[in-house]
Amino acid sequence: MRPRTSRTPLSGVGQDSRVTEREYPGPDEQATHEQGTPGVEPSAGSAGSASGATDDWPTDDTTGLPETEPTRPYGASFGQVDPSWPQPQVAPAPAGYPVPGQAPAGYPVDYPAEYPAAPSTETAAPSGTSRLPGWTWPLISVLALVLGLAGGAIAGSLVSSDHGSSSGGVLSVQRRTAAPLPADSNSVAAVSAKVLPSTVQIIAEYNGKAQGATGSGFVFDKQGHVITNNHVVAEAAGDNGPIEVIDHDGRHMKASVVGRSAVYDIAVLEVKGAETLPPAALGSAQQMRVGETVVAFGSPLGLSATVTSGIISAVNRPVTTGDGSDSSYINAVQTDAAINPGNSGGPLVNLQGEVIGVNSAIASLGSSVTSDQGGNIGVGFAIPIEQVLVTTDQILRTGHAEYPIIGANVRGTQKLDGATVESIAAGSPASKTELKVGDVIVKVDGKPVTGSSDVVVAVRAHQPGESVELTVKRGSKTLEITVGLIGKTG
Repeated sequence: MRPRTSRTPLSGVGQDSRVTEREYPGPDEQATHEQGTPGVEPSAGSAGSASGATDDWPTDDTTGLPETEPTRPYGASFGQVDPSWPQPQVAPAPAGYPVPGQAPAGYPVDYPAEYPAAPSTETAAPSGTSRLPGWTWPLISVLALVLGLAGGAIAGSLVSSDHGSSSGGVLSVQRRTAAPLPADSNSVAAVSAKVLPSTVQIIAEYNGKAQGATGSGFVFDKQGHVITNNHVVAEAAGDNGPIEVIDHDGRHMKASVVGRSAVYDIAVLEVKGAETLPPAALGSAQQMRVGETVVAFGSPLGLSATVTSGIISAVNRPVTTGDGSDSSYINAVQTDAAINPGNSGGPLVNLQGEVIGVNSAIASLGSSVTSDQGGNIGVGFAIPIEQVLVTTDQILRTGHAEYPIIGANVRGTQKLDGATVESIAAGSPASKTELKVGDVIVKVDGKPVTGSSDVVVAVRAHQPGESVELTVKRGSKTLEITVGLIGKTG
């Protein structure tokens, strides 16, 4: 007997149906089953058992198991309850509970039979208007696209104009369209812009070569006078050799020496064509303090219009340069701004763009202070502008410069605690005082000295006609002696 399946509803309307697997006899075997099997009597109590026990069913010949209950044809449409099936009994409601389908006792009964329908969310078009035809929507979309592209192009052009153009590479550099600093910012850049037009390069004859020496200078006045170092033009002046000045714009001009001082290492040139150049502003070295920023201008190693910066490292530094009759004694301003050969004669400037000194010498490793050899090691010296002004004024008035003397020769002590007086010239200012040979000068104007150079520099910081105060030791005595100064050309 082959098994078959059927779908048997387990509950009434509105409940899910479950599928069970049952075996039932075929059409030919159904009648036999209903009439009973010939020769087989039902067992006692099997038919209509009150306990609900199932009847004995025919046995499958193949498996030996009883056949499953046959499925009756469903007598109703899908979704309806078969009237032939047993119906569930509904227990009566407890007393006091409302009957299903009726309103509870005491509730109002005049509520409407039907609730009004929910309001529609659609808004009716006003009378007299019509919807846009369908063909206009693509046109509107195209117009919006065109406007968007045009707006993007305009915005891109504005951004491009603000940030400058680039070469199209991976990296682009923003261009400056305005001055990065205000003109009065007192920065090195502002000072450079102010002073460079007043700075010149000087090329002079040296060792028989027309362009053997190179140095620097700056414009002093509107008469075309230029200030530089004596050692830059000394040989050209002695040999009547050529001197050429090159301004900031590269213009070449001929120059001649008005006067010079080997003692102070200052020379004044007259330059034809420099009358149109702006004179440099002049400041004060005496007002500068150690640590203040300074800027050096010049043509180091022949590189014109070079700018370096540093600080004031020291003031009133006694420095001696040169040798023999060309020795210079400078009460110098010391700086760590880079100064190299070729910077000589160039201006040393404060942050107000004012010249406070003239670059003159540098210290070199393994040697003493020099004016034309070696390279920068962070120790440079400049002639104070106060001394430059005095010497320049003398040269422009008389054609030569003077320096003060006391009329005595001195030599430094081994202990570096002063300078011993070796000789006194007859008729000199020193001979007219209590100063004697053998006295040890330990102070000049109240400032201690360590050697002869300190005494010479301190004296030459004055002008002829002035006087100096000397503190001397004579044995166990200490004396204060005032000595007048006379001038000597040099």
